[in-house]
Amino acid sequence: MIKLNILEILEKNGKTKYWLYKQMGMSYQNCMKMIHNQTKGIQFSNIELLCQLLDCTPNELFTIIPEKEENS
Repeated sequence: MIKLNILEILEKNGKTKYWLYKQMGMSYQNCMKMIHNQTKGIQFSNIELLCQLLDCTPNELFTIIPEKEENS
């Protein structure tokens, strides 16, 4: 499973979910689903924007969780 680290990066940068929602220009529901890892896919343009807004790389944005840990 691939996990987005948005909440951790927001906290590190002293930003809020609301701030990110306003910057992303997407619906509140879709933004919250993305932040809380409840989405099935993400557009490249959103990945790029997230990296710019959060001052991070795609490597920092994503974590791969092995299936063994996922089922625990």
